[in-house]
Formats: sequence, C-alpha cells, structure tokens
Amino acid sequence: MITGSNQKDELSHVYNSVKSTLSSACFPIHKFRTNCPEILSTEAETESLKFDKQSSILGLLWVPNTDELKFSVNIDLDLKFTKRSILANTCKIFDPLGLLSACTINAKFLLQKLWLLKMDWDSVVPEDIAKTWKRLAKSLCNLNSVSVPRHSMNTDSVTVELHCFVDASQAAYGACVYTRSVDSVGNVTIHLMTSKARVAPIKPNTIPRLELCGALIGARLTSRVQESLRCDISKRYYWTDSTVVLSWLKMQPRDLNSFVCNRINEIHELTSSDIWRHVPTLLNPADLASRGVEPSQLKDCNLWWQGPSFLLQKEDKWPRNLTDNVAVPEVKVHSITSETNSILQFEEHSSSIKLIRSIAYLFRFLNNCKNPNNKQSGDLSPSEINNSLTYLIKLAQKESFPKEIETIKNNKPLKPKSTILPLSPFIDSDGVLRVGGRLHHTDLSYNKKHPALLNSKHHFTKLLMETEHRRLLHAGPQQLLCSFRENYWPIPGRILARKIVRQCVICTRLRAETVKPLMGNLPSSRVTPCYPFQTCGVDFAGPFFISSKKGRGNKITKCYLCLFVCFTTKAIHLELVSDLSSAAFILCLRRFISRRSKPHSIHCDNATNFVGANNELRRVYRSCLKLDSEFSSIKFIFNPPYSPTFGGIWESYVKRAKFHLKRIMGNASLTFEELSTLFTQIEAVLNSRPLYPLSSDPHDLSPLTPGHFLVGQPLTSLPSPPVTLKNPNRYEYIEKLRQDFWQRWKSEYLAELQDRRKWRSHQRDVKVGEMVVLKEDNTPPLMWRFARVHKLYPGTDGISRVADFLTSKGIESRALNKVCPLPLNEEDEACEKDGASEKDGACEKDGACEKDGACEKDGACEQDGACEEEE
Repeated sequence: MITGSNQKDELSHVYNSVKSTLSSACFPIHKFRTNCPEILSTEAETESLKFDKQSSILGLLWVPNTDELKFSVNIDLDLKFTKRSILANTCKIFDPLGLLSACTINAKFLLQKLWLLKMDWDSVVPEDIAKTWKRLAKSLCNLNSVSVPRHSMNTDSVTVELHCFVDASQAAYGACVYTRSVDSVGNVTIHLMTSKARVAPIKPNTIPRLELCGALIGARLTSRVQESLRCDISKRYYWTDSTVVLSWLKMQPRDLNSFVCNRINEIHELTSSDIWRHVPTLLNPADLASRGVEPSQLKDCNLWWQGPSFLLQKEDKWPRNLTDNVAVPEVKVHSITSETNSILQFEEHSSSIKLIRSIAYLFRFLNNCKNPNNKQSGDLSPSEINNSLTYLIKLAQKESFPKEIETIKNNKPLKPKSTILPLSPFIDSDGVLRVGGRLHHTDLSYNKKHPALLNSKHHFTKLLMETEHRRLLHAGPQQLLCSFRENYWPIPGRILARKIVRQCVICTRLRAETVKPLMGNLPSSRVTPCYPFQTCGVDFAGPFFISSKKGRGNKITKCYLCLFVCFTTKAIHLELVSDLSSAAFILCLRRFISRRSKPHSIHCDNATNFVGANNELRRVYRSCLKLDSEFSSIKFIFNPPYSPTFGGIWESYVKRAKFHLKRIMGNASLTFEELSTLFTQIEAVLNSRPLYPLSSDPHDLSPLTPGHFLVGQPLTSLPSPPVTLKNPNRYEYIEKLRQDFWQRWKSEYLAELQDRRKWRSHQRDVKVGEMVVLKEDNTPPLMWRFARVHKLYPGTDGISRVADFLTSKGIESRALNKVCPLPLNEEDEACEKDGASEKDGACEKDGACEKDGACEKDGACEQDGACEEEE
C-alpha cells in the first residue's frame, strides 16, 4: 500500500487506521517505511528497517531520508552483441515518466541503425556498431547516480502553471513538461514532470514537419499531466523555437496539406494558438531530448531538471512572443538547381512565322556585323529560315529536356521514367534532339524517320501547331497531328492537337457548342392548382394559305393561328386570325377571354419567329395595355429575344397542331370558315390527349386529360347516358368530380414532371467579361457577332440562363443556350480529358429546344422553366 499526506497528523491517522484494520483480521504490519522519522521511531515493528535504506516502489528506487527517486540500470555487457541483446538491455531502463529520455534516445538512434541494416535478431552486429553500443552501455550505467526529488510542488502553492517545451532535429523530436508553482511569498519552484522523445521516421522528412510532430506529442503530454494532477492549473504555456509551426497554428487548417492539417486540427482541439510562444533554441530544454546528451552531463544539467532560468522570473521578463507571424505555406525542398534566363521569351510571341523570320533577320544582322565585306540583303533565303528554325527548336528542347540532353551527350542511359525513353532519342550533327525509333530502314525522308522532339507544353510547340492548323485550312485534330509529325514529334501530341483545334476561334464558331445549363425547376404556375387559363402562354403559327371563296375568282390570302395554352392543365385554345396586326390580336384576345375567362398573366415570345414581323409582337402586346382598359389587369411576361427554349410548352403544341393539320389538310385550299372549323376540331383532339403515359392495367381509371378540367371528360368521348340518382344532388356530384380530377392531377400528373428529360447536368458557367459568339438563325456561323458578357440573371436555383451581352450594336439580352463561349483561356479542361473524341470536324448537333418557362427582362425573372418533351 502506498499513500501520503501533506500533514504529519493526518499521516499518523492514516497509519493508525490501516494498522487497526489489519490487526482486526490478524494481519500485523511487518514492513513500514516513511520519510517522516517521527512516525517511524514510534513503531517497534519498524526498528529493523533503516531510515536511509532504498525501497523499490513501482519499479523505481525510493530513498526515504532524502525523499528522492533513483533509477536502476543494469546492462549486461557479457552477452554477445546482437540486435536482440541490444534491444533487451535498452528496455531494462525503466523510466515511465521519461525523465531520462534525453539519454535513452541515444540507444534508440542505435536501434534504428540496426533496423536499416536488416539484420537477423541473433546475428552479431558489425564491429563499429558493437563499439558504439559498448561505449553507450557504459555511459548509461551512470544513470544509477541520477536522483530526482519525489515532491514536485510546494505545499502552499498559490498558483500552478504547466510549461511545455517542444523541439525537433533531423534525428528525433521530443517534448518535456514542467510545473511552475508560486507560493504566497512569491517563491518559484520549477520541476520536470515528464518528457517524451521519439526518433524521426526512416523516410526523410522536413524539419518543420518534425517540429510539428513534437508540438503534437507536447500537446498530448500536457493534457495527460493536467488530468493526473489533483491541483488546479491556472495557466498553460507551450514553447517552441520553430517560427514555421507558430505560423501554421495561426493559419486555417484547410489551407494546408493533409499531413499538416490533421496534426494542426488535433493541436487545436487540445490547445489554443494564443498560448503558444517562441523560445530561443539555447533556452529550449526539449532540444536535449531531440539531440541526446551523455548521462554524465544530464545529472548536473539545470536546463533539463529546472527548465530555462527565465521561468524563475516574472512573466514580463520572459522572451517576447513573435507577434508578426506570417502565414507560411509548407515548402519542401527536393533539389536545388541553377536557373538560367533564356535570351528569348517564347510566351511573348503569338506567331511562329513571325518569330522564325525575326530570328533569321537577327542572325543576318550579326553576320553582316562580322563580315561587312559580304553583307546579305533582300528576302530571306531558305537556308536562313532553316537555320533560324533549327536554333529555335534547339532552344525549346534545351528548356524542355535539359537533363535528357545532358545524359545523351555524356553517353549515359536515360532514366526508366523518362518520357522520351521509348522513342530511343539521339542528337544529330546539328545538335537537334530527334526520334530514333524503328523506321531506320524505310525509304521515308530523314525528317519523317527522325522528327525533332518537342514538348507539347512548350509555347513554341503550340505556335508551330497553330501555324500547321491554319496551313491545313483548319483541319481536325487527327489530320493535324498526322501532318505535324512529318517534321516534329510532340509529347504528348494528341492532347495538344485537340487543344489547338478546340481553342481555334474560327473552329469554335463553326462547331457552335452552346452553353447548356441545368434544366430549371418548374415555375409555381405549372405545379399549383388553379382555374384553367389563369396563367397561359400565347404563340402565333403560320402563315396558312386560304381561299376567299369556292370556285372561280377566288384569291389566296394568308392567315395565322393563335394558340393559347394553360400552364397548369395544359389545355389549349386555338383561334384563327387574319393577320399579325394589333387589331387582329386584340379581337382574338377578346374571343379567348369571352370563352375561357380573363387570364392573370400571359407569357409570350419576343423574337423573330413571327414570320415577317420581327419585333412587331412586342409592340402589339404592349399596345394592348394602352388601347383598351379591358386588358389592364393582364400581366404580359416577355421571353428573352431569340430564346424559343423558354416557350417550350407552347412550341410543342404548335408542332402537334401542325402535325394534325398537315395530315388532314394536305395541299387543299380551305376557306377561312373551313380552316377555323378544322382548328377547332384539332383543339378538341389535343385537349383529349392524356397528360401522362397510359397504364397497361385494364382495371386502372381512364387517363386524365385537359378536357376533364374544362367539361369533366375528354372532348372527343362519346355521349354518356343520363345519370339517375335516388337522391339527386347535382351540385355535390359535380363538386366531387372536380375534386377527384384535381386529386388525380396532383398524384398522377405532377409525378411525371419530376425527372429531367434533358439538360441533366450543369456543364459550365459563363463569367462577366467573357467573350462569346451570339448564335443567330438563318445566318452563317462565320457571320455571327462577337459579344462580351455584361450581366447575368441567376434563377432561383442560382444558375444563370439569361444574360445581357455587350455587342457592337449595344446591350442585347439572350438565353445562354444561344451563345457559344470562346476558348480564349490557356487551360482548356475539356481537351485535356483522356479519351476525348478525336473525330475531325465533329460538330454537336443543336437539338430542338423546348425548355418551358419565361423570363421578364425588366422585373421578376422566371427562367426556371421546364422542358416540354415530345412524346
């Protein structure tokens, strides 16, 4: 039993209580030892035990008269020196608190060397290691004379502080924790509580990382000490001589790499960055644990046992903390090379032809200066062009393959990981690095058999391939690479060829790859129950040719179809109008209101899809508000110009109406009344069309159609027999039918609108200031105008589908699926993907846009429309 007390009376009471308890069971105390002579002298049973005799307590030796702890180190030097015996003797040093870690770390250094030798456990170690171990073992025996005070703090301490010091070297890292207790008088006592040292990993690491590992074990060690002590700790301080670690502690962990981030996060959980301080290396006791000291020096080392001397002073005398820590990212030095600035900056040139000619004229000037009697003038000769090109190729190769060129010149083999090793490169008589290959015995030209090696990432290679692309009249990547390899061999070539074609402005305009935003969410008017045609869309179709009368003398005139479609029930209303004038549309709208009730809002196009009218419809719609107060409460919402995708719901119904019209009418010439009647029949057919796919189960109810919301049944259904009820209540019956229709609308129809039929992923975002090409119908791609993104209009989901563009004619609004971004950035991610298509002249087909919804340019933006898919 081991116990203690700060008071003699209390200790005597504990002893008497234990003695009486054991005596009651006939267990008299046989051995009793204490550092208090007064208690020891009163007991006859303990007279045979000497007061100054050592006792073994928990693996350590305790001297009662001095109240000190000592260590027992017994190393057997008679055994043969093997890895097993060295490890066994090292583990004999029992030091649970790590008070001797500054000495035992030397033995760990030796064990790490043995592990690197990969020796067997019972093999005799080399002679040099045996000598080192023999000398180290003898010095470790001196630890028997090291004694440590058992009592670590004053009994009347007012404040107790914990001070943790951490440090690291290339060989090890460690931490040591001290208690600093101050009594009521102001006396300061410093005592080493525990320490820990670890050897650095075998894999080389940077000093800042090892310092960080030392800081981590210091934080863990201090936390355990605080949990073990029964007194209240007023403050904690952490000291390190690494400014890099202090900077990492003040940074956001997410800005660091995984190794540093994980350790900084754990340190932040145990400590806070404001209690970390900087200490000079000479005053850091953890430096002893990271480098190791001789046991003879450790015994009288005050820096190790009492800590740095400044802890005995007041806090204002301590080393000043570094307040100007700058966030320092981790930098690992792998090698040091000398950097030489090239006399030619390739990135400052945009044309290989101009660059080659400029260098050729420069060489001519130098030649004329050296040989004034034989000056050259006039046009550049082919030899001058070739010399200039050869010089530029050699310069580009020197910047791209410096190590490979030096290795080949020294007749040494290339490294296995070299990218040009499979090509068996060699240097020709002109100093150009060329492909060796396996085609030496072919009858091809020298340049085709041994093309010059170039790095695809070099700017000069890009300039040469751009020139070849224009020479081949903007050929595709496959043909471009094939032609380019007749003189040069780029590494890797396919990626560069795709990049050149993709970044070509002319090819981009001809490919017409538009932005494809994610299909927007359905607007509230599509998914909220309401009366039919409360929110509707309108569109014109035609012209259709009609006869003025039957028989001779008839004249062929034009007429147009006006289509109204309900956003909620998808019911349609067809009206035949004589022209696109304001008066004709007003009369058409009045007929629609008289039959279907006044709508709350009308969505309509604002583009040139009205044949021969250009922007006439916008003026017509807005003039309606001024001419007649009957339309004053109707809100017209205009789509962006040239954006049929925002009117997909009515564009699809225009297509369906024409589908039936072409099959019935054919080439016949109908009168106005006949065509109006035909359109009315088409309206009935379309309003009897199911809202969702039919079920194959014969027991299911008949499908829901727009006609159910208009007349209670499909408009093309046969008449039903009269309903006879025992207690007729017609109103309740009709109301029940209406509620059943809307319940089926919610449960059956809305579920079909859940998935996205197209545009399922958001490909990319255009940015303000980015250059684009405006796609225009009925215009050749090379005539499309350039524009710059001026303003974006994000939808409710944060994705922009409409933007304003700054053109030569001013600011214009367009949907983003009608613009083609120009690949002007240096890094084109799309062409860097492995396995990208290499098909020459491939052009994405611009599919039919049937995106539903509308957008009001000046006001609320409702571009979160849905696509009305053709069935």
